[in-house]
Amino acid sequence: MRDLFLLGYLVALLAVALRRPFLFTLAYIYVDTVSPQRLSWFLLNRIPLSLILAALAMGAWLIADRKDGLRFTMRQGLMLLMLAYAGVTTLHADFPVEAAVKWDWAWKAVAFAVFLPFTLRTRLRIEATLLFLTLSAASIIITGGIKTVLSGGGYGVLNLMVDNNSGLYESSIISTVSVALIPIIWWLMSHGTIFPPDWRVKAFGAGLIFACLLIPVGTEARTGLVCIALLAVLMLREVKRRFLYIALLGTLGLCAIPLLPSSFTSRMQTIEGYQGDQSAGTRLAVWGWTLDYVKDHPFGGGFGAYRQNRVQVNLTDAQASGAVESIDSRTVEDAGRAWHSSYFEMLGEQGWPGLAIFLAIHLIGLVRMETIRRRYRRRDDLPWAAPLATALQHFHLIYLLGGAFVQTAFQPFGWLVIGVQMGFDNWLAKREKAGRARQGFAPAPPLPGASAGAA
Repeated sequence: MRDLFLLGYLVALLAVALRRPFLFTLAYIYVDTVSPQRLSWFLLNRIPLSLILAALAMGAWLIADRKDGLRFTMRQGLMLLMLAYAGVTTLHADFPVEAAVKWDWAWKAVAFAVFLPFTLRTRLRIEATLLFLTLSAASIIITGGIKTVLSGGGYGVLNLMVDNNSGLYESSIISTVSVALIPIIWWLMSHGTIFPPDWRVKAFGAGLIFACLLIPVGTEARTGLVCIALLAVLMLREVKRRFLYIALLGTLGLCAIPLLPSSFTSRMQTIEGYQGDQSAGTRLAVWGWTLDYVKDHPFGGGFGAYRQNRVQVNLTDAQASGAVESIDSRTVEDAGRAWHSSYFEMLGEQGWPGLAIFLAIHLIGLVRMETIRRRYRRRDDLPWAAPLATALQHFHLIYLLGGAFVQTAFQPFGWLVIGVQMGFDNWLAKREKAGRARQGFAPAPPLPGASAGAA
């Protein structure tokens, strides 16, 4: 039954796309985010859906879409440069077979993000893309939120529709994306036009935000808690009564603590006592190993270079019994541990040049959204532009913070949002250019005292 539903939905979406070719792009976003072929038992799991839809989206744009005002930005150039550099490191990777496997999906994620801004030539398309991204992720988030309410979840226990620990189905990644999406959900609730903000939209949006906050609880991913803390700080920029906001936030936090599963609070306490947590200790050891590795391999070791690491972790576990405190120390050895950080992922796999390009792409995005936010926050002609720039910037900041603790350097979802950023920026630039052109060709006002006939 699930296979028939997924197939029916895709067929219906593609049928409509024959009349509205831009929907091929949205269909690709849905497939790339939800991965219905992994949810299917037999109908879709043997079809290269992403490749087919990417070809349809690009073909439809080439054949049927307008190309006027096309802009190629510095960030798109940097993304292509990063792809070319990653292609070279893949050819000379320490683990050629494993590197080729990651390259097969990583280049597609970045390449489609380079293409996406070309299609976003109207406000409707920008909003539709954000809506598809949000609702596609929501299909996973709502499922996780319901299961958290019913069972409480657990680290490595919460099943998000598939038994596969990759993409948005990985606990730390979905926790990061869930929290990062909240500003975009809020913007859609407040300024959306596809679903105008009425009580139904706001009720669904509020429920989705609640589900987003439940995901870190259900997955027990410490990354999610850190992202929630950053979201709370970023919201201080927008609220008018900050002291009231802080008081309400503290009250809600205190009321929520007794309702949280004991396993969640116990795991969150390991953020402070990382010396006794093997996961955190190994992560720090791998980061140290990476810094040593790039001293001899400044250009990186290609995708999957972490497979050669060998680390030792000294763990200390202190337990108190009355006035007596016992300390248990032990050494744990591990090998082939993943990076657990997008920054160390880029550093270890692509070296210092790759990390520099990666950081430049993200820094330019943050600066551009801040520039738009300040330029349009007091403009009456586009009251939705500054809030959207703020929402995209806040998503970006939270996503980057989560990326410090989980491998998101080549995750497609983040790159798609960056593509929306670039499309939004390009659309505003094109609009401003058209406005200046209209002013330049406007007839000059008549001179004082001149008669109509003299003109």
